[in-house]
Amino acid sequence: MTTYGDDATIRRILTTTGDTWAVVGLSDNPERAAYRVAEKLQRIGKRVVPVHPKAETVHGEQGYASLGEIPFPVDVVNVFVNSTLAGDIADRAVAIGAKAVWFQLGVIDEAAYGRTRDAGLLMVMDRSAGREIPRLGLM
Repeated sequence: MTTYGDDATIRRILTTTGDTWAVVGLSDNPERAAYRVAEKLQRIGKRVVPVHPKAETVHGEQGYASLGEIPFPVDVVNVFVNSTLAGDIADRAVAIGAKAVWFQLGVIDEAAYGRTRDAGLLMVMDRSAGREIPRLGLM
């Protein structure tokens, strides 16, 4: 099995890359993984910015319909969408000056992984931030 993000990279993204996380695919549906992971991110001090076509407010944060609409810097782009859409989101993350991109468990686009890393961003793919936070003892 190929690993797309070692422990050092995962820990760096979660602890030193920055505190503003745009969560693409985050809605106000508590049954969705994005909702639960966003809660965990907030518990470790991250500002979670919902990015969803409905631009809903989630966990007390104003939502935006796209990454380009966010009027402040974003440190990490966390992606909870179908793999066929993920590459475009990674490219947009590079364009807005994010420092890292995290493709959640099941989100896989090897070409986007390579492009994002080649652009100098930290990148994790096919891993759950919600699982990595406790596994690394961060909460």
